[in-house]
Amino acid sequence: MIIMVKFINSTDKRSSIRHVGKDVKSDSSILLFIKSPEQGRVKSRLALAVDEETALQVYKSFVLDITDTLKERGQPLTICFHPWNSKETVQSWLGKDLSYAPQRGEDLGERMENAFKDSFSEDVEKVVLIGSDIPDLTATMMDEAFSPLELQDAVIGPASDGGYYLIGFRKHAFLPEVFRGIPWSTGSVFQQTMEIFLRSGMRVHVLPEWNDVDTLSDLRALFVRNMDTWFAKSRSMSLCRKIFAGEDRF
Repeated sequence: MIIMVKFINSTDKRSSIRHVGKDVKSDSSILLFIKSPEQGRVKSRLALAVDEETALQVYKSFVLDITDTLKERGQPLTICFHPWNSKETVQSWLGKDLSYAPQRGEDLGERMENAFKDSFSEDVEKVVLIGSDIPDLTATMMDEAFSPLELQDAVIGPASDGGYYLIGFRKHAFLPEVFRGIPWSTGSVFQQTMEIFLRSGMRVHVLPEWNDVDTLSDLRALFVRNMDTWFAKSRSMSLCRKIFAGEDRF
């Protein structure tokens, strides 16, 4: 069995964003997994270092920033929300011009598996799923996620904490097994997922590692690395300036 793994360079510029009309049909789709913006139920690890209200504001800014980036691509985008009965709350927050679907399943793996199955039941050939902990994910990186799916079976983006921030498949190669029996929220998620890919003999493209933002140190790192990037004017960076105001120059 052969697994084809390729690492590529990324950039932090928005120059590759494609402005495509809403009516343009596409054989690809993006799934954004989010939680309903409820205080005390998002960014729990960050809230331990700040407070629940600040953690909620950080989460909301993350989702709004990444949604803006994805909307500008012009590809079909579905907001997959949790819990299943929070559509009204989420829609009133993000707007009615987006597509919404509830996450269905007992755990994260089952919810992701079902989201892919629902997408592939429609006329879509390539689907990429991402989470909401990577607000500075670039349009270029999204290009680099979809391009390999022209020839390869799957794509995955490892996160610095041992998980992954992105996963995608071609329709004919969808592998539900990568979502089963995985110890979610641990440092071995990416490794175990890759082992399943390896046993399957699939051709998998591995993207550059990216940094999830879960803790205060993660948030500080996001702030520091984006002081002079396109992301510097984002909602998330504006909020970071308030949170870290008064600290010594990094």
